[in-house]
Amino acid sequence: MNNEEYEYAGFWIRVGASLIDVLLLSIIILPLTIMIYGDLTWEGQGVILGSADFLINYTLPFIATILFWFYKSATPGKMALNIKIVDADTGGKLNFGQSIGRYFAYIPAMLIFMLGIIWVAFDKRKQGWHDKLSKTVVIVKRKRKNIEF
Repeated sequence: MNNEEYEYAGFWIRVGASLIDVLLLSIIILPLTIMIYGDLTWEGQGVILGSADFLINYTLPFIATILFWFYKSATPGKMALNIKIVDADTGGKLNFGQSIGRYFAYIPAMLIFMLGIIWVAFDKRKQGWHDKLSKTVVIVKRKRKNIEF
């Protein structure tokens, strides 16, 4: 990878990629959930409506996200905006453990008013807490300034 072609991806482009991902996941997940649970989808009193709900709304996004990160270094939203997630030290692809760790590192990043996500806007390497915990950086293809790994 030629470091001169990349820079750290900032807060707003990452928000845009996340919105694309949420839209795409919703297009898949919502119809499946409605087909199985009908009106309970909207009226459900618990966090999880049943085993199918758990598979569709929790397991499917987990597996899809991990596989996209591991094989493509990006989710579809990131790919649409030319963003990649790479190892913070080498600039190489994430390993499987980093992918899983990054996914679960979103939990502490979102717990306190999303501070760990907002952190991207102020960090010199544009890392959120989930990036720091999994030793990753998110980069975007540009020709402005060098980045160091």
